[in-house]
Amino acid sequence: MSDTHAQSVGWVRDSLIDQQPPPDAERGIVRWMRANLFSTIPNALLTLVALWCLYELLSGVVPWFANGIWNAPSLSACREMLQGATGGCFAVLAERWNQLLFGFQYPSEIYWRPALAFALLFVAIAPVLFRKTFPAQMLVFTAIYPFLAYWLIWGGSLLVPVTAALGFVLGYLVYARFVAQSFALGFFGAIAAALLFWWLTGFLDFDGILALQSVDSRNMGGFMLNLILGTVCVALSIPFGIALALGRQSRMPIIKWICVAFIEFVRGVPLITLLFVANVVLAYFLPPGTNFDLILRVIIMITMFASAYIAEVIRGGLAALPRGQYEAADSLGLDYAQAMRLIILPQALKISIPGIVNVAVGLFKDTTLVSIISMFDLVGMIRGPILASTEWNGVYWELLGFAALLFFVTCYGISQYSQWLERQLATDRR
Repeated sequence: MSDTHAQSVGWVRDSLIDQQPPPDAERGIVRWMRANLFSTIPNALLTLVALWCLYELLSGVVPWFANGIWNAPSLSACREMLQGATGGCFAVLAERWNQLLFGFQYPSEIYWRPALAFALLFVAIAPVLFRKTFPAQMLVFTAIYPFLAYWLIWGGSLLVPVTAALGFVLGYLVYARFVAQSFALGFFGAIAAALLFWWLTGFLDFDGILALQSVDSRNMGGFMLNLILGTVCVALSIPFGIALALGRQSRMPIIKWICVAFIEFVRGVPLITLLFVANVVLAYFLPPGTNFDLILRVIIMITMFASAYIAEVIRGGLAALPRGQYEAADSLGLDYAQAMRLIILPQALKISIPGIVNVAVGLFKDTTLVSIISMFDLVGMIRGPILASTEWNGVYWELLGFAALLFFVTCYGISQYSQWLERQLATDRR
């Protein structure tokens, strides 16, 4: 290098500068607050208003929880302990928790049976909800669970749910035998075989054989009743909704008109009207002396109501599919049942997940309407036996807040699972 060029360069660094931390205002909680809470003047004003509202809310709620009374025999005793201070009387929850969860007529010595049925519910639905995580062999227990849960909750002879399960097995065998010849032949043959089997076994007497203590449906109550109605009705309404959606798009006029009439009629009638029909009107159409279980009647009506809404949700998913999917199924030589099962319905159901979950959450919350027809679910227990008692007459926020918490946890769990499932099935975005 010439001397002239060396003199023109004052100094050249021959090593890298050590990495320095960013300024305090550009990192950590300060940066997050500047980016999300105080990025602009309107956002800063909204943040301050929100903080003020949050402070006002917490300043009233926190003392109510912190000074709460958990051990008292009555509301008057709670007020004496509080001595005019702000505080909740949570002693009603500690004393009446069993009635809130199981009702006031379910035998206390067998609370373990519905509790065990509820615990086994998670085991049964795990392989359905998380098929990639749990082995497929667990689906056998999933198929057995409805009959096992019935035996645990209602009691009676074990042979009653076993006979019901055998009827479904026989129907499936008939369906598998004839579905290759004709889907309609296999489907209706399976229904006829199951009904004939149940009619023949109805003459048998199973009393006392491998029996648990029987509990009548009128003794069911509390949050247990809401869970029974919500779980059973959601599980039944989805397949019925799929059948109604496909029937509405059928090319056979009679089937299409029947499905359209059913959907439009049920969607145009309030659920409370259907519950009154199940409770009062339906008995007039039954033979004299017929004992049709009230819970079964309510399950039928709620399932009909939810099926109509789910049918419209699924019909929207079917309409969203491009025509090329149907043509692709035809080009592969698939018949109607194979095309729907393998190509069309999986895509339509993926599109319909948010709508189906929305109906399921609304249906679970609507199970509280059964309190109108004198069924003592969670809300019915609060409005009836608990608030009607002299000890706890006047306790509202604690009981209704507890009910809201139970429903929120359940519905929020359903919502979070649906969002997770949507992310798992979003293969077109990866």
